[in-house]
Amino acid sequence: MAVPKRKTSKSKKRMRRTHKKLSVPGITTCPQCGEMKLSHRVCSSCGNYDGKQVVEA
Repeated sequence: MAVPKRKTSKSKKRMRRTHKKLSVPGITTCPQCGEMKLSHRVCSSCGNYDGKQVVEA
């Protein structure tokens, strides 16, 4: 059975886990209405995307 010869240090353990984290979603303000929206998505409050009315709100 494989057993580690030395204890894994806190820094080595933390370096291994650096990519295991939550990422913050890209939130921006809508230029038309000023509401917060996800990037590259249609605004849910006014229905605009890229300066054009896409969805009737």
